[in-house]
Amino acid sequence: MLSRVAENLYWMARYIERAEDTARLLSVNSHLMLDLPGRLPLGWAPLIEMTGSLETFTARHSDFEERNVVHFLCADTDNDISIISALASARENLRTTRDVVPREIWEEVNQLYLSVADHAENGVSPRRRDSFLKSVIRGCQALTGLIEGTLSHGPARTFIELGRQLERADMTTRIVDVRSASLLPQNPEELLPFENLQWMSVLKSLTAYQMYRQQVRLRVRGPDVLRFLLQDPNLPRSIACSLETLGHELTLLPRQDRPAATVSLVRADVVDADIQALAHSPSKLHLFIDELQIGFAAIHDTLSATYFVNDDSVPRVTQTQSQSQSQSHAGDNDND
Repeated sequence: MLSRVAENLYWMARYIERAEDTARLLSVNSHLMLDLPGRLPLGWAPLIEMTGSLETFTARHSDFEERNVVHFLCADTDNDISIISALASARENLRTTRDVVPREIWEEVNQLYLSVADHAENGVSPRRRDSFLKSVIRGCQALTGLIEGTLSHGPARTFIELGRQLERADMTTRIVDVRSASLLPQNPEELLPFENLQWMSVLKSLTAYQMYRQQVRLRVRGPDVLRFLLQDPNLPRSIACSLETLGHELTLLPRQDRPAATVSLVRADVVDADIQALAHSPSKLHLFIDELQIGFAAIHDTLSATYFVNDDSVPRVTQTQSQSQSQSHAGDNDND
């Protein structure tokens, strides 16, 4: 497989997962805003910080009013990390390489983009937001199911899976970070009566609530939820499961020693994490998530250096998303 084709498939999968998980991130914050008392200053600004787009946002908006933030993350075509931009980038990546996947996959990506583009502006209103975000999530899940059911096992499928799992791990940490220091009031006693509600919202945003109840069989508690979302080997959206899948997919490729070693190091950090300490200290949880995101950036860098050729002679359109809350990395889309 050509390096260019592999890179485009990898980024196509990342952008689809990014669109789905940005919708999930908005959903969990919307639900928390409804569940918590109005006197608790949850706010929308931390979502901009989590997505690494603070500088871009403040250049266009003077405040973090709800509609500004939701529009920026859903429907702003000039924002590289909005849902509509992510789907546009996924579509462009697949357009140039669609001969290596079943035609139905290209048609589904194209239809998903067109549908979201038609409804994005109206979908940011509080009245229609929940329905819009659910439609994005379900559309992305339908596409993932189509890929799983129609694409032969081979290099194309492997690079799609690498992109999906890395983006999923990164974005799941951002959703968990909704419960971290960046979103909580400074006085934790105010939140004590609502702690379980917050963790329940995070579980539901990841479609993990029922699986949690089956696995844990106890009431929703912070340490148990955090352990489930970080370390459970069987939950498809847990960090440990995503990294385990990443490692397995790498065994199917040549020259995988360095990327596999990087994945193993990050996974060890997740498996060995002190869950009790993280669950009872939002600031520690926030820092731990930041470290994980830096680790995910390292995984991407090793994948890129090993399998993708960065040819400056080829015209490219760069889409940028912060891979951590302290570093930014760019993903390139071939435009030929």
